[in-house]
Amino acid sequence: MDFSIPEETKERLARVREFVEHELYPIEKIDQGTSFRDLLPILNDKRAAVRALGFWQPQVPQEHGGMGLRFLDHALLSEELGKSPYGHYAFGAQAPDAGNIEILIEYATEEQRERWLQPLLTGETRSCFSMTEPDRPGSNPVWMDTTAVREGDDYIINGHKWFTTSADGAAYAIVMAVTNPAAQPHKRASQIIVPTDTPGFKLVRNISCMGHAGDEWMSHAEIIYENVRVPVDNRLGEEGAGFAIAQSRLGAGRIHHCMRWIGVAERALDLMCRRAVGREIAPGEMLASRHTVQNSIAESRAAIDAARLMVLNAAWKIDHVGAKEARIEISTIKFFTARTMLDTVDRAIQIHGALGISDDTVLQSFYRHERSARIYDGPDEVHKRVVARQILKDYGYTRL
Repeated sequence: MDFSIPEETKERLARVREFVEHELYPIEKIDQGTSFRDLLPILNDKRAAVRALGFWQPQVPQEHGGMGLRFLDHALLSEELGKSPYGHYAFGAQAPDAGNIEILIEYATEEQRERWLQPLLTGETRSCFSMTEPDRPGSNPVWMDTTAVREGDDYIINGHKWFTTSADGAAYAIVMAVTNPAAQPHKRASQIIVPTDTPGFKLVRNISCMGHAGDEWMSHAEIIYENVRVPVDNRLGEEGAGFAIAQSRLGAGRIHHCMRWIGVAERALDLMCRRAVGREIAPGEMLASRHTVQNSIAESRAAIDAARLMVLNAAWKIDHVGAKEARIEISTIKFFTARTMLDTVDRAIQIHGALGISDDTVLQSFYRHERSARIYDGPDEVHKRVVARQILKDYGYTRL
């Protein structure tokens, strides 16, 4: 496995790193108490600058207007973008749009692409992915209550969803709903595009998370679907293929998440070290002189490097043999990288002292928004079970 970085990639990463540090870090200093909606004019200017540099949508194939980076190159770039909460948004690589773009490129009809994909590619609109339900565990995605009943050329959708990320301000949702209740569990649901201005689509609230409800892209919504009528033509793929389509986006999505988390961890480590060498705890005595602080820095460095190599290995394997053959690696990096990132952020907060829990640094934003990393896209416990089951099968243990 060759993880050496070509010179062209190194130059690209350096330019992206410079942009993030000089153009996006300053936004963090003005966002205290500011809604995401109020920051949109500034962020749209940054998006225009990204386009001018030729860095728009690195994950999207060139024929659709993106950079067309191979998986490994995008993973490296995603780390740089992850160092700012606004990195992926500024470059048009933000979830859930990035995943929805992948789905639409792969499964949408030409008519659907023209109507729903093209505005996402240009950044004119946003979308959301509506799957999780308050009364059903997200760890069991084949068990859901939302239904889409066919009536002539339409579906009538009824259900209750929550933690639909970025629904506030989105043009449409891709909804997971049961269309084939008598089928096998993995073939019961379909994915259906629902414009958010459709009668019966009710955004109940942006869910307050750790004291912040958020807005626009930076939010998670509770939604009621009450007799929502949409054409059957809004369905993606075959009826009952919703779970398979969702699975197809998860491998790539987890790599993207993990490299973003490594970016978060690198930023936290940088802030940790700056605080250690810049904070005087007694006359002439710096915080960096304390062994506990040195241990935190060393442990963070080792864990981040290990996580990065694991993620690059998974990305390399996806590039060469596909996501199905890399399922152990994908599950392993999901729980390991999330824990590494959160541990590093926590150490950085501790070393900052009271400053660390204030809104004066980006650490509080990382802590508040990224704790969910161990929950979404499969909680840690599910991924550990997947890994253990695959390993134990090799030892002849099949009672799993």
